[in-house]
Amino acid sequence: MTRVQLAQQHLQQGRADLAIPLLRQHLELVPDDFIAWKLSGFAWHEEQFEPEAVLAFSKATVLQPADASPLMALAQSQFFSGYSAVDSFYELTSLTPADLHAYRGLALALAADGEQQLAEQLLIQNLAAHPLWLDGHKLLSSMRFTSGDAIHFSDSYQQACTQQPQNLALWLDWFRCYAQLKQWQKCEQVLALAEQCCGKQKQLTLARLFVAAESGDTSKAALLFTETNQIQDPVRAMALVRYQLRQGDVKAAELSALPWLETASAAVFWPYISLIWRLLGDDRAKGLSTEAVPIKAFDVQLSSTELHQLCTVLRSLHKAKAAFAEQSVRGGTQTDQNILLRHEMPLQQLKQKLKAAVQSYVQQLPDTATTDPFLARPRDRALQGRCRFSGSWSTLLKTQGFNVSHTHPSGWISAALHLEIPAAEQLGQAPAGWLQFGAPPAELQLSLDPQLQHQPQAGTLVLFPSTLWHNTVPFESGERLTLAFDIEPQPFSSGAAR
Repeated sequence: MTRVQLAQQHLQQGRADLAIPLLRQHLELVPDDFIAWKLSGFAWHEEQFEPEAVLAFSKATVLQPADASPLMALAQSQFFSGYSAVDSFYELTSLTPADLHAYRGLALALAADGEQQLAEQLLIQNLAAHPLWLDGHKLLSSMRFTSGDAIHFSDSYQQACTQQPQNLALWLDWFRCYAQLKQWQKCEQVLALAEQCCGKQKQLTLARLFVAAESGDTSKAALLFTETNQIQDPVRAMALVRYQLRQGDVKAAELSALPWLETASAAVFWPYISLIWRLLGDDRAKGLSTEAVPIKAFDVQLSSTELHQLCTVLRSLHKAKAAFAEQSVRGGTQTDQNILLRHEMPLQQLKQKLKAAVQSYVQQLPDTATTDPFLARPRDRALQGRCRFSGSWSTLLKTQGFNVSHTHPSGWISAALHLEIPAAEQLGQAPAGWLQFGAPPAELQLSLDPQLQHQPQAGTLVLFPSTLWHNTVPFESGERLTLAFDIEPQPFSSGAAR
């Protein structure tokens, strides 16, 4: 078996780290091997070293300039790395003029380069020709909303629904725009129009149920829950659990949530089970509380110079005028993309320190507990120092800013690295500006206090399970800058405990 074949086998087995040295050795001997450069790019990308992936894909595109596959990979890696990807995406749209993914990438790259108007125009032009392009509508509405347009941000959906009135997916995506913002009256208007055009549909009924349950229309919600009793759907089940908690029927909420712990939606339901068991005084709540699950603070050894450089880079990325609709930020902004993939040296150096901290954290975890949603996860990637960041972002909170209580269902381990904290006289009375764990979402109106409060300090990293409720407390004045990330959960091997 050749080095390239063996490297390809390692890639297929999820061991890109073993493929990289083999491909490097081969390319020293055969520097013009297109396949090897392409595989090398994918290997670096898999290990989340995007600047290195850019170099490899660049070599591949020079060797095969008419091949769209490495060009798409190059453009994406340039974008992930924080380099300008506009030229590569323009070239890609010439090679594949019918590929809407290429136009979406070009719009994102233009916006990243500060060309927001050009990005919007590009999306509008493509949506005129392809009104059913859902990803295009989502991106355009998000760009408009985060640039400060809270009125007309979803206009493209309205235009498309007028052109394609029987397309249910369009109506549902338009509804979700308003549902994320809790604009319930707008939601009802969209759903009423959708029902006129598409007739009575299960998805529309579930959407009405969601609105009724979340907006406090309890009588309507009760009727719709009865009407949809035979539907097994995680969105309906979550709406029911939250509705029952608001109604004070905690035991019913437990019965509704428990079956979903054995499904792919378990990560969404475990945080609610933790609240339910606390309310019921169930001993099992201790195993999910801050008494049992590890929350640890690490000093990542950032010098004052490194701290300043990091803050400068991160502040330059806070370009939005409003937070994304689906985010937990109130009174501030949050960056998009996975910022720990970027090329800037302060972020590259920080990433290695964060990986080392995660590795140390995982080494200190208790022995695997097969029934625990956190401890039962496989750990070998993290223990090898090869953890993957499923997301990383920066949050900049301003006067009276805070994060609502939330969890991170797509993560295994979550983290907050505090970088800039207002002075004590700016924060206000403790725990203003602190990080809290265990407090339920305010809208559930549950009589549960936070279980743990952490006073942030610049340069301190806090690691905790992603299923743990957490929020930040509003502060009086100043600015609070953090970098946060999630570690991707490693899938269970065949036959392993879940």
